[in-house]
Amino acid sequence: MVILRDLTPDDAPALTRIYSGASVRHTTGTELTLAQAQQKVHAALTRAAEIPCGQWSWGIHAADEMIGLIALRRRSPSMGTISYILREDTWGNGYATDAAKHVVTFAFTTAGLDRVEAMHHPANPASGRVLTKVGFTCTATFDRHTEDGTAVPYPVYALSAPPGSGRTTGPVALPN
Repeated sequence: MVILRDLTPDDAPALTRIYSGASVRHTTGTELTLAQAQQKVHAALTRAAEIPCGQWSWGIHAADEMIGLIALRRRSPSMGTISYILREDTWGNGYATDAAKHVVTFAFTTAGLDRVEAMHHPANPASGRVLTKVGFTCTATFDRHTEDGTAVPYPVYALSAPPGSGRTTGPVALPN
C-alpha cells in the first residue's frame, strides 16, 4: 500500500535517490544532482499552483519514506498522461501499480479527464505490466528518436474513463 502526497522542497534529497542507478536507465539516463532535484521540485510546485492546473506531481510513500514520483499532465482539456519512477530497491512490490490506480481515479474525477495515456521504454516491460494491471491497453507505438537519430518504438497505452466515473469540481483527496 502506498500513500501519495504533494511534493515539498524537503523532498529533493529523496529525489536524488529515486533518480539514480537502474531507475534512470530508460528515462533520462542520468542521475539527478541535489540542485537538479531542488529545481525539479520547484518546477512541480510552480506547475501545481497554476490555474487551471496542467500538471500534478506526488511523492509515492511506502514504509514512511518517499520511494518514487508520479505525475499527471493535462495534454488537452480531456486527455492527460501519467509517468512514474520508483527507486530501484522498491521494484516488484506493486507500488507503481497502486500509485497509478490512485492517479487514474484522480484523473477521471477531480481533473475531469476522459482519457489517460502512458508509454514506456521497450526495454522496460515491467512498466507495461503496471499499466496493464491498472486497466490500460496498448494501442500503438510511438517512435522516439535518440541523440544519434535512431528511432526507438515506445509502446503507447490508453485508458478511457468508465461510464459514470463522476467528475467533481472541488478538491478531492487521493485515496490512501
